[in-house]
Amino acid sequence: QVQLLESGGGLVQAGGSLRISCVASGSTLRSYAMAWFRQAPGKEREFVAAVSWSGDLTDYADSVKGRFIISRDNARNTLYLRMNNVNAEDTADYYCAASTYAGPFRRVGPSEYEYWGQGTQVTVSS
Repeated sequence: QVQLLESGGGLVQAGGSLRISCVASGSTLRSYAMAWFRQAPGKEREFVAAVSWSGDLTDYADSVKGRFIISRDNARNTLYLRMNNVNAEDTADYYCAASTYAGPFRRVGPSEYEYWGQGTQVTVSS
């Protein structure tokens, strides 16, 4: 069992950067794969980035590749997403998720993530 709490969202200008965080409680994260998803108003939830339990492997959606960096600090039970050069398409509610998926590291759908945070809003102004 783990509880996830996102923070760091807010208003940011296009081209700017910000970092959002997700702190876990109730359990350590070393055994969990972690990911960020986002959902814009009127749109479906979409994958953003994922990181293996060890932090050694990462995966990014094409839309954010080269701009976003996912990382984790298991000692602090914290997941991060550094968002660089943001644009209007990045405006969304961002959710962190944790999975006990035990297979090889690969992109998996939302159904593979058992634990979700409440989300943090990121709004990009032009």
